[in-house]
Amino acid sequence: MQTSHTATLEQLPDLIAEHAAGAGMYDAAVFVVDIRESVLRRLTGKGPDAGNDGQEFTVRGSLPGQAYQRVDLLTEPTTGNAPDGRRRWWVAVTDGVERLGVLRTDTDTDDEPTRQAVRDLASMTALLLLSKRSFSDSYARLVRTEPMNVAAEMQWNLTPPPAYAGHDATVGAVMEPAYQVGGDAFDYAVAGSVLHLGVFDAMGHDTTAGISANVAVAACRHARRHGASLAEIGELVEQTLLEQFGASRYVTGILADLDMDTGRLTWVYRGHPLPILIRGNRWTTELACPPAGPMGAGLDLPVTVCTEQLEPGDRLLLYTDGVIEARDTRGRQFGRDRFVDFIRRHHSGRRTLHETLRRLMAAVMDHHGGKLDDDATVLLAEWRGGHQDELTP
Repeated sequence: MQTSHTATLEQLPDLIAEHAAGAGMYDAAVFVVDIRESVLRRLTGKGPDAGNDGQEFTVRGSLPGQAYQRVDLLTEPTTGNAPDGRRRWWVAVTDGVERLGVLRTDTDTDDEPTRQAVRDLASMTALLLLSKRSFSDSYARLVRTEPMNVAAEMQWNLTPPPAYAGHDATVGAVMEPAYQVGGDAFDYAVAGSVLHLGVFDAMGHDTTAGISANVAVAACRHARRHGASLAEIGELVEQTLLEQFGASRYVTGILADLDMDTGRLTWVYRGHPLPILIRGNRWTTELACPPAGPMGAGLDLPVTVCTEQLEPGDRLLLYTDGVIEARDTRGRQFGRDRFVDFIRRHHSGRRTLHETLRRLMAAVMDHHGGKLDDDATVLLAEWRGGHQDELTP
């Protein structure tokens, strides 16, 4: 950790391998996941993307991909690639519940202290990657598999990490088309025991839509950090958009606060698909609230703050219409019912919330032939209500 303070991303592979070997873990290598979570690419420290001459594995259908999906420590069969007498390990690299990739290393022993050492190395690797990625163009190149438009460049730099866990709550988010997203955005933040959640959908699918969404999120954060209420936050976003664009650009959205101590949810409805509440993986309802109209439309409708008491294990789905309106070759929509059922079925087993979202968006993309006509964003929050130990895999 001390040595890494002045190291660049390109120096991390050798740094990690050197210190791991000193602790009995050999040939350590780091593989980072792309932003669509479809491939794992080795960080070699070479070339413009710091990944030249590196191996690549698919998340679907490979042993490293299984370790990533399951957030688990896996070992290769004895006929694997490790030298004779050594065991090769693959372990997910995570910060809390955000998955960054996988770590590979070989050991001479196979016991619980060895397994814990490999997990600890993966945890340290996560912190090292996080300390470098925000200012590394090499990292940005390595986690992309195709060119990105300007709007998507703005949106990915705007949003918080796609996963969070803490204080009895878990949050996961996903956006598509990852490289061409225009006006969609999500936001979340924690202050004390309050978890703020927001989903935004700006008019249009171009760079101007991305600018509108950026302005909306920035205005939301500005108001929130100055202690504004939910109703006041929505009004400030409205005023800011009107000042910048007149009434020519508007943004729909849901703004919500979850008290993580009590499970009390408060929210405002700004002309957007209504939130969906899943309880006990059986009961599903669409929450209702009087609409205040899109932010920036200048409709001057009254703003109502609605409340809902969550129960431990409840999941709250915030989303944009691109998810349910994706159509197959016969014109059939993915649909709200299929969307909710997918979440219920795939999150009812041992999969993490974030793996469920990865599979959901892959299914939506497959339904629409691999390319969406509209942005599709999902923000999924789960309240554990006193079961903090169930937040991390």
